[in-house]
Amino acid sequence: MEQATSIILIACAAFVLPLVSARLHVSAITLEILFGIAVGPFMLNLVAQSPLLDFLAEFGLFLLMFLSGFEIDFGSIEKQGPRQLALGAGTFAVILGLSFWLAHLMGYGPFVTFLLATTSLGIVVPTLRTTRRTATRLGQFILITALMADFLALIGVTLFALIHEHGPGWSLLSIPLLFVVVAVLLVVLKRVVWWHPEWFERLFISNDPSELGIRASLALMFVIVGLSYALDIEPILGAFLAGTVFALVFRNRGSLEQQLSGFSYGFLIPIFFINVGLCFDISGLLGPGVLLDALLLIGAAIAVKLLPPFLVLRRLPAREILGSGVLLTANLSLAVVIVTLGIRIGAMDPALRSSVVLLAVVTSIFAPTCFRLLAPPLPPAAPGSPGSPEARGKAAV
Repeated sequence: MEQATSIILIACAAFVLPLVSARLHVSAITLEILFGIAVGPFMLNLVAQSPLLDFLAEFGLFLLMFLSGFEIDFGSIEKQGPRQLALGAGTFAVILGLSFWLAHLMGYGPFVTFLLATTSLGIVVPTLRTTRRTATRLGQFILITALMADFLALIGVTLFALIHEHGPGWSLLSIPLLFVVVAVLLVVLKRVVWWHPEWFERLFISNDPSELGIRASLALMFVIVGLSYALDIEPILGAFLAGTVFALVFRNRGSLEQQLSGFSYGFLIPIFFINVGLCFDISGLLGPGVLLDALLLIGAAIAVKLLPPFLVLRRLPAREILGSGVLLTANLSLAVVIVTLGIRIGAMDPALRSSVVLLAVVTSIFAPTCFRLLAPPLPPAAPGSPGSPEARGKAAV
């Protein structure tokens, strides 16, 4: 009976919470975590954890990482050129250095270093879209830096997870081996698509009754996740790489991206975040010094993002430069993934989960709100201007 009640409540929440988040102008992910806290065993105790819920949450985590790679616009990145990529990588290097220094001062290890350095594309992208700044120099800098932070932080966390579990040795070769296998798979898929594009047309038909596009996406994800398990690598990296392979092979994905996002964000990914809230022990924040540690962690996550943009974006107004640093402080999905992984392998204290969830909730509200104040939405592009729909249409012709 408890399991049935839990599933019903979660199903209703997955439908209602996005509607509420739109009204409150708050990320749906934030409300999902808060809902999990409210109905979890440490507050109302309405939802009980179960093997089924854990399985669905794990599946949602894989889909979240897959879509993080799947939604990368490699065409836009290529247009920016190597200079923009180097700029983003350099900015992330400065952020990572500051994160290491502050994490060391607070007595934490490498997992917290990457946790402080990462950001949230799930908040950055919608915020830039709503402020109409995606195509601006500021917007492109934020996008590239956020992408670098997510990708490189995930690689770093996976590497340190291997070292923590197996120590330095031959096991570290499993990561480059996975990349080699994925690269071979990428080349083969590109060649097949090039020579036989008609074989893949059905993947992107919106009214396909067999939904072969979704089947192919999930099959690719589980194949690479399975390889990750075989090589004893964290499967979240495999799921992310599967998404990037799909994005690199199929640049124009048509309605498939919307279908897959609807399937994933409509139920399974919310279950992952609700499950994060269920594991949030709110009483843990009441322990001696725990709340202070959580506030220090939040302050550090904000501090490491504010300085680097001033070293790079020198010609923009100071408030916009500050706004870019503020938006990069958004720390949501990947931060939760990192702490989940760290606790799972014993590299992080379980007490840190509460602090990280609080960090995710605070920054997911703080970052987009302050960015809109510091860098207000731009007016719509005038007809015929480079960013207008008319100009884009002429360019397409």
